[in-house]
Amino acid sequence: MAVPFVDLKAQYATLKPEIDRAIQAVVDRCDFILGQAVSEFEAEFARFCGVRHAIGVANGTDALRLGLLAAGIGPGDEVITAANTFIATTEAISQTGAAFRLVDVDERTYNLNPALLEEAITPRTRAILPVHLYGQPADMEPILDAARRHNLLVMEDACQAHGARYKGRRAGSMGHLAAFSFYPAKNLGAYGDAGAVVTDDEALARQLVFLRNHGQKSKYEHVMEGYCSRLDTLQAAVLRVKLRHLDEWNARRRHVAAWYDERLADLPVVRPFVMPGVEHVYHLYVIRTERRDALRDFLGGRGIGTGMHYPIPLPLTEAYQGLGFRKGQFPVTERLAGEILSLPMFAEMTEAQVDEVASAIREFFRGPR
Repeated sequence: MAVPFVDLKAQYATLKPEIDRAIQAVVDRCDFILGQAVSEFEAEFARFCGVRHAIGVANGTDALRLGLLAAGIGPGDEVITAANTFIATTEAISQTGAAFRLVDVDERTYNLNPALLEEAITPRTRAILPVHLYGQPADMEPILDAARRHNLLVMEDACQAHGARYKGRRAGSMGHLAAFSFYPAKNLGAYGDAGAVVTDDEALARQLVFLRNHGQKSKYEHVMEGYCSRLDTLQAAVLRVKLRHLDEWNARRRHVAAWYDERLADLPVVRPFVMPGVEHVYHLYVIRTERRDALRDFLGGRGIGTGMHYPIPLPLTEAYQGLGFRKGQFPVTERLAGEILSLPMFAEMTEAQVDEVASAIREFFRGPR
């Protein structure tokens, strides 16, 4: 049995009447830019996250970049973030004119290691940008403590953590502001690119409303130069439908993860570690093995989709060759890059599909080396 890495068609099949009605309503109104569904989704998503404001933007990268710009981050500033992340996190920092400082990650959670924060803070540090990777929040309590001691902004990269909780608080509700991506394969995914920034801060929210739409206060009344980064009304309509199901889908993902945990327990792979007090939403189910590449090839030969998040350590990627990063500087991130493998994970996944994946992994480790 072939098992896809994600299955967006299976999700659409369960929602087709709701989705089709929502899209048709936008088409009937023809309010394609900042229309009714955008403000409705913003209010609903803010309430879901437990914050006062959500500002829809074009994608998750813009959510990061515009959030930092709204907070005044710019040339001469430094922003600390995790070494094990997608380049969108760091390029958003660079595109404000600021510099990023990378911190290695925790060996168990793969998130920013708070114990390394103090030595990374310099007189130029203005913000910390923790990443809630794979659906598990970073260890926010010590991060927030460090930020308070040094009077730093905290912006959460929650692009993989829709609905996750840390000690009872939703991802996105703990920092000064947070960025979300609604890329189609996310736990809450649009039917194209989309994103949002959430915050409790009225001034930040007002600035973001200007920044996303050419600095406009009203039509042709520009209070600043801004950007063209609006959440499409069609995407907002789709997201409104999906948001109503998100908690149920996340619970289902945890159920799928439990199936994996049980079936892989006696195999020579490292399974995901969940911190106490955390509600993981398993955007990805990531295992580790020194035989990652061979296992991935074996699974691919069986029609089982996998991913690698991420196979090249971000500090060592070609884009950053001129920044002076050296091999061995981020040992955990570098080790993970050669070992991590993301297995199929989606809310609609069946126990039979999990059995198929687990059986193939078991067969791989029992075979000739």
